[in-house]
Amino acid sequence: MTGKLRIAIVGYGKIAQDQHVPSIAANPRFALAATVSRSTSGVPDIPNFSSHTDMLAAVKDLDAVAICTPPSVRYGIARDCIAAGLHALLEKPPGVSLSEVEELARLAGEKPVTLFTTWHAQHNPPVPAAAALLKGQRVAAMRIEWRENVRKWHPGQAWVWEPGGFGVFDPGINALSIATRIFPGALFVREAELFFPANKQAPIAANLRFESPASEGKLEAVFDWRETGGETWTIALRTEQGDDILLADGGARLVRNGQEEAAPGPGEYPSLYEEFASLIDARTSHVDLSPLRLAADAFLVGRRTLVEAFED
Repeated sequence: MTGKLRIAIVGYGKIAQDQHVPSIAANPRFALAATVSRSTSGVPDIPNFSSHTDMLAAVKDLDAVAICTPPSVRYGIARDCIAAGLHALLEKPPGVSLSEVEELARLAGEKPVTLFTTWHAQHNPPVPAAAALLKGQRVAAMRIEWRENVRKWHPGQAWVWEPGGFGVFDPGINALSIATRIFPGALFVREAELFFPANKQAPIAANLRFESPASEGKLEAVFDWRETGGETWTIALRTEQGDDILLADGGARLVRNGQEEAAPGPGEYPSLYEEFASLIDARTSHVDLSPLRLAADAFLVGRRTLVEAFED
């Protein structure tokens, strides 16, 4: 397939406005044909619908859909879109469980259409560059720090605190997606402490300890939504050969042994849409469950610690 792909966005929120719309507009393979939003009017001069079922009934010449809703409702939307013959791009995390995403992959394979589980942080150009530096190495230590202010990044978004909302793992899974992309071996969550506000159903902070056949060192992660002094999104690794590799700013900067290294590329979301078009052309899917699996494992092995109630 080489023609223009007509795509709809289901879940026209901030991430769709800030990232998906400009990336679609900048990619000559895509044309935005519709949006779905219950709270906004969508994009000027583009049809907007209050539900994905209304959109599917009204817009007959769609090729693809980008699903940017909260993860708790993604499965049903993606299932309906796949059944309608649409290629589907899923924002991160792709769903609230491994089982439902595996089922979507099965349905997409039967149709067949492309299913693309996106992890946008992996598409920062320094991330594959770091993966290349670490390939075949043994890791002496890794420390992930993912700290931000939930009031800044999720103001008034009650869904993040509900079961299936992920809590601090909503941003933390970005770190896990980078770690699974760059680490030169499997990662297993061995211990986790999850800090739950007394009035919430999802954690506000988490401490994780990993093990890996590629390391005998200390591998740890700290996620915290209570940071008020600015964001910290870093992954620091030291190899047994003595190299220090740092990914900073959520994967946007690569520093090796104290020297910043250039890593050119189109950027996170433009790269996502380039890959989506390539997958559609190749009539294949890309379903990566590794970050979601680590998050799920953290909940499985985690110790629950109650902390003070939190109010937005």
